[in-house]
Amino acid sequence: MRVLITSPVFPPDLGGPATYVPSLGRFLVGRNHDVRVVAFCSDPAPSGYPFSVKTISRGSLPVRYLKAFWAVFKAAKGCDVVYVNEHLALLHVLAAKLRGVPAVIRIMVDGSWEIAHRKGWCDGDDIVTYQSRSYGWRVGLTRALQRTWWGWCHRIICCSEFLRQILIQSHGVSQDKAQRIFNAYHGPAVEDVHATPDQARDQLGLNGGRRYVLTICRLMGWKRVDGIIEALQGLPEDVDLLVAGDGDMEEAWRKLAADLGLAERVHFLGNVPHEQIPLYIRSAHVFVLNSEYEGLSHTLLEVLYLGTPIVASGVCGNPEVVEDGVNGLLVDPRDSSTLREALARLLADPGLGERLVAAGLGRRADFDRESTFTQVETVLQEACTKR
Repeated sequence: MRVLITSPVFPPDLGGPATYVPSLGRFLVGRNHDVRVVAFCSDPAPSGYPFSVKTISRGSLPVRYLKAFWAVFKAAKGCDVVYVNEHLALLHVLAAKLRGVPAVIRIMVDGSWEIAHRKGWCDGDDIVTYQSRSYGWRVGLTRALQRTWWGWCHRIICCSEFLRQILIQSHGVSQDKAQRIFNAYHGPAVEDVHATPDQARDQLGLNGGRRYVLTICRLMGWKRVDGIIEALQGLPEDVDLLVAGDGDMEEAWRKLAADLGLAERVHFLGNVPHEQIPLYIRSAHVFVLNSEYEGLSHTLLEVLYLGTPIVASGVCGNPEVVEDGVNGLLVDPRDSSTLREALARLLADPGLGERLVAAGLGRRADFDRESTFTQVETVLQEACTKR
């Protein structure tokens, strides 16, 4: 099988697809499939992969997507299937359609909501509220275009049941066409990360006399890092916040930390190299994901596998990974006081964290790479037969 995979991010850039696509590519090559990748990426020539990578640099949105269309159109020649990992997928899927190559799309979000939310077209409504409301012609057009490119695809892979139900109930996608396949964990096993928390902090140059809350995310509004900063206020003075990632909201959140008198306790790490992420996870006393939306977070899976206590927002796909009081704590992402209480509980009671971590390690089989990627391989092979 000759597979072309598209991705909106690729290493060294951070993001779920930047973890997923290289891992899947290696898996498929290991199954004797021919793999090519077209991706948006800050590195013009990524190396060290057993497949070719055509990168498209960041720039104005129309220009880079036109470049992506042309790159996919050229690369799809001779391929059996195009596997699209985009939420702005019109031109990617159209390129495959014009080549006569079947497309399978994997979605991590209702793309029309993400666009509407980012552009301010939906009054800041969350993804659930958005499904039952109308917002004018721009959102109507975006929804119609999304349904069009979904209609051109052979199958839609949804990373969570939450997202699959949105497609079925809100967009009229058939149950057979929308298939839930969980994201897979792609990093080292907990047994293979040998650094203790103290050793990890030492390797990263962190102050061993302080306690660390960690979040890893793109710095976008719905990730609600502002809520974590607000929650830090009122926690013991020896607790710091580490923020790994970059994005549009960094300047505003730096200002918030300064306004609250927390500038010395909130550390913006930027785009951390992926090989250092396990060390940061291991070094943290608590990991927080406070986003208002997640399809199924790759970062939560990393933390689950590496054994750091989790506090997550109880929305969207997060409860499919974290069960409140069983293998983590769930909070309201719009209420920093409940987040502060959850953090205070875990920081004051290490035994609670150990119990939650042990239960989380017991869920690893649900997100096993071999199992989930085999399901993806089957879907791609079925698409090839429909050509």
